[in-house]
Amino acid sequence: MAKLMIVFRTAPYGSIYAFEGLENVLIMGAYDQDISVLFIDDGVLTIKKGMDNSGTGIKDFSPTFRALEAYDIEKIFIDRQSMEERGLTMEDFVIEPEVIESGQVEKMMEEQKNFFMF
Repeated sequence: MAKLMIVFRTAPYGSIYAFEGLENVLIMGAYDQDISVLFIDDGVLTIKKGMDNSGTGIKDFSPTFRALEAYDIEKIFIDRQSMEERGLTMEDFVIEPEVIESGQVEKMMEEQKNFFMF
């Protein structure tokens, strides 16, 4: 079984990257893979409740992250420093990722076979 990590690093509505990342997670989740999802830097905004996406031409896709559970994707993490730098708490998110420290991010990345960054 391949170990894959999907990393969300960019803001959700300034580009198509975060939406494409979500699509990739859901597609890969349909297969028997060991998938980890990490939200870091501006990627933490991807799962923020109530994002103002008006004028972007993109629907609010953040609630779709709730579907990860249906795909048995349980390894979902968020970087504490990225979250705190943006003034966010766990109550601000549409899902409940596991909060990890920056040092853990490096270790997790070393354990992965493949990365996909969005």
